[in-house]
Amino acid sequence: MEDSGATLMPVWRANLALLTREVGAVTRLARMMTFSASHMKLITSGQRDFSAEFVRGVEAVTGLPEGWMDEPHGTGDVPQEARDAIADETPRGRFRGTAHPVRKAPVLRTEPIFGHGADARRAQSAAAQDAQRRMAGTRKILELAAQDVRKLERHLSMLPVEPEALRARIEDVIAYAEHDERARADLEGRLEQIEKHRELLLRHITRLHALLTRSTDD
Repeated sequence: MEDSGATLMPVWRANLALLTREVGAVTRLARMMTFSASHMKLITSGQRDFSAEFVRGVEAVTGLPEGWMDEPHGTGDVPQEARDAIADETPRGRFRGTAHPVRKAPVLRTEPIFGHGADARRAQSAAAQDAQRRMAGTRKILELAAQDVRKLERHLSMLPVEPEALRARIEDVIAYAEHDERARADLEGRLEQIEKHRELLLRHITRLHALLTRSTDD
């Protein structure tokens, strides 16, 4: 290990402990850096040394500024973005290096992960809120339509003139029109069609109401 690495190792360890203090943070950070959880636990517990390349990788995947790990920090110094990255397990870059100490200049290869930044999170949150508003608006429209259909069904079920009374009245007319077979047949046919279409309309309205209320429940 380079001399600078040996000098900074206590600071690196202390900062790594700050970043992984929360329960489960060690495992999440391990996955973010494509390490095994057991190996990461050996590193954070002080049983394994690590390289400057590994330290730069920690900064990259958590979104910390380069060199942040080289300075002593307290709990309140950890940026919220780094806390969120570990808590949500959303790496800000990919680490393809090694944790093993080597006697060479640290080489870090990181690749940005698009869609995981603060702008992407805000866009996702706005999209989710917009979808919720649209869903609430759709549900309200369905409820109003179902109420109107139910009102129509009630009106058709409670006519101001009972169908039986209407039939009796028409039959009286038919009795007076028995000398005109054409008029008699026309009256009987109209009455039959009214009763038939009223029942058919009621069935359609009942079905429509059932479909609307099912959509509201869904």
